[in-house]
Amino acid sequence: MILRIFRVETEANATQTFRDFFLNTALPLMRATDGCLSVTAGLPRPETPTHFAMVMTWRDEQALEAFVGGDWRTPHIAPEEEGVVRARWLDHYMLAD
Repeated sequence: MILRIFRVETEANATQTFRDFFLNTALPLMRATDGCLSVTAGLPRPETPTHFAMVMTWRDEQALEAFVGGDWRTPHIAPEEEGVVRARWLDHYMLAD
């Protein structure tokens, strides 16, 4: 299994826009995606008011490839995120037993 951690920093004036997208579009999409076994969403804290995170557990590389294509190690951005997201990070780990 693969642990996939996606982090986003939004533009300061776009945090609410991204929050709406994150909770109402991205989170339900991930929860409904075959091969994505679990999803945990992280919302901003007062000391990091523009930072969001999503931690996912994926069955295997094939499930990730089926969802985002062969370049699953690169963060893919939905069209709704353009101009809203300042920076993004994506990390992958093997899940410890």
